[in-house]
Amino acid sequence: MKNVTKTIRGIAIMAGLCGMCCRSTSSPTLPTVEPVPKVLIFSKTVGFHHNSIEVGVPAIKKLGTENKFDVDETKEASQFTTDNLKRYAAVVFLSTTGDVLNSEQEAAFTKYIQGGGGFVGIHAAADCEYDWPWYGRLIGAYFKGHPATQKADLMIVDAEHIATKHLPTIWERVDEWYTFKAAPKNVHVLINIDERSYDVSDDLKMGDEHPMAWYHDYDGGRAFYTELGHTDESFADPLYLQHILGGIKYAMGKKAPKN
Repeated sequence: MKNVTKTIRGIAIMAGLCGMCCRSTSSPTLPTVEPVPKVLIFSKTVGFHHNSIEVGVPAIKKLGTENKFDVDETKEASQFTTDNLKRYAAVVFLSTTGDVLNSEQEAAFTKYIQGGGGFVGIHAAADCEYDWPWYGRLIGAYFKGHPATQKADLMIVDAEHIATKHLPTIWERVDEWYTFKAAPKNVHVLINIDERSYDVSDDLKMGDEHPMAWYHDYDGGRAFYTELGHTDESFADPLYLQHILGGIKYAMGKKAPKN
């Protein structure tokens, strides 16, 4: 009987040692690697073509490199398919002009925004898709006209937003200043322009509330627009670059990289 007991104890000890050995040699659990978010720059023009697009694209790509998101660029509307757009955390319309998307591409982009996608409109993105009311509500306002490029004072309305918190209360800069066909509705205005600070004809005045940048949640997604960005020099201005970076991060929402 004693021999049987010793045998059972021996088996138990060996089993325990074997279990410890197996546990000690098992592979450790690897940390989950989050995918790098991607942004698509779309810069097709059917109307006026801004030369600043050529400096804007590399400037935004550099922002991506410095802030942990990848950037693709295209002028091809054929990239607007459901399968392709779902790869991107945000889509940037960089001074697009005219009717740039057909009905199928519009449907794919609508589905993308409704699925939680992000949109950033820069400068002439408001001079685009006039016959598409959904886009008009997405962008917030359509371009009407502008005076000559000149210096003006921008008034920061919201100094807490990621796109404006770094800016001076009165931001003096040179750009091409748009007047819109109507003031944007159901948006949160970030910046107004002081019409007293530059030469503008009466037919292009909008009054004390003349917005230049805004954002809003729209149809399931997020949309940010800034009128600024006509000049080449804009894309070498650290204040402006931080402004559009904030807009891109807002549009990306939860997919935005954490710095």
